[in-house]
Amino acid sequence: MNNFKSTLLITLSLALCSIGTALAQQQKTSLSKKEVRVVIDSIGNKLKGNYIFPDIADKMVAKMNENFKIGLYKTIDNHQEFATTLTKDLQSVSHDKHLRVLYDPARIAAQQKVITSADSITYQNERIANMKRNNFGFKELAILDGNIGYLDLRGFSDTQYAGETAVAAMNFLSNTNAMIIDLRKNGGGSPEMIQLITSYLFGAEPVHLNNFYWRPTDTHSQTWTLPHVQGKRSPKTPVYILTSNRTFSAAEEFCYNLKNLKRATLIGETTGGGAHPGGAVNATDNFMVWVPTGRAINPITKTNWEGTGVNPDIEVKSENALTIAQIKALESLYEKTADPRLKQYYNWHLNGMKIKLNPVTIDNRKLKSYIGNFGPRKISMEKHTLYYQRGEGVKYELLPLSQNEFLLKGLAMFRITFISENGKIVALEGKYDNGRSNKSMKNKE
Repeated sequence: MNNFKSTLLITLSLALCSIGTALAQQQKTSLSKKEVRVVIDSIGNKLKGNYIFPDIADKMVAKMNENFKIGLYKTIDNHQEFATTLTKDLQSVSHDKHLRVLYDPARIAAQQKVITSADSITYQNERIANMKRNNFGFKELAILDGNIGYLDLRGFSDTQYAGETAVAAMNFLSNTNAMIIDLRKNGGGSPEMIQLITSYLFGAEPVHLNNFYWRPTDTHSQTWTLPHVQGKRSPKTPVYILTSNRTFSAAEEFCYNLKNLKRATLIGETTGGGAHPGGAVNATDNFMVWVPTGRAINPITKTNWEGTGVNPDIEVKSENALTIAQIKALESLYEKTADPRLKQYYNWHLNGMKIKLNPVTIDNRKLKSYIGNFGPRKISMEKHTLYYQRGEGVKYELLPLSQNEFLLKGLAMFRITFISENGKIVALEGKYDNGRSNKSMKNKE
């Protein structure tokens, strides 16, 4: 693996596994003063030799040494507490959210057991199996109402293993009228996956995505979209990216790249603010330190999102971001088409989405007036909620669009409107998203 890959690879699974393992482990021995000194010295050497900003590395080392000298670590006899304390001390100087100390002797021991080529293959296969169990971060793919593609991506896995999954996902979305990429629970990952997915959102002409400076080798590197991808590109499909304060690292780069290239609309919350790639290195047999060794330098802004995060174009609470994105996508599609049939289609689904933000309320007396049989159609009521059923078919919950119009939960292409004469309900009209409709008169009691 070249320097670019090995340094930049930011795997969310590493952080999660390390935290989970550390919390689960029981301390068998107390933390000695000697071990504290060894850990500080080792971490200090790693930082001085590799941290992206040498002057800040010196200040962090000085901070640890001063705290050791005045006895601030003296009362700590728990390994996990010591790792947490060191992380806070280092981040108080660097303000670098990537930089952290991990107590994970089990992981370190597993790595140290990799001696032969067979050991290496076994270790790697275990890592791949773990990624497969999470489908390489591709949590959900769906076609939402209005032919809007949706991808819930929880991590940017290495394309060496996740490439086929990514290709399948992007081709699945290729016939949609708009795309929503959900990164609200994405903590980062591989730059190659950013490159691959982004390539499907542009044409064949390479687009400059990002630059990186690497301190250990004093070199620069660049990333561009790929000139060839498997399947169909979607360079003109509108893209919406959902963000939260948990969106971090490589997920932030994806957002930052597309925002500055004006290729996507970001909706949600300001992201976490980690723009320094790097990797975890063993400090001792018990402790690891995640050292940021690189710095992103966007070709457009000449800077990055470190410490500030990526600001969304439309700021909303993360839990509302998907609904807002669907509404914005449908509004845009409605405005851009001149085809009356498509306008009717987009407006149909747009009205259905808007009630999620502003639900319509109907008093109980009025709801009861809708109960009855309308030919083969039956309207019933349970706990202040109306239900629709045709014959012996599926029973659907009714959600009000207005005082007399309802959509069926789980059946987007059909709605009903109650018709009244002289204050009494006399008929039910069924409407379809293609413009077709039919009427059923209310049965006489």
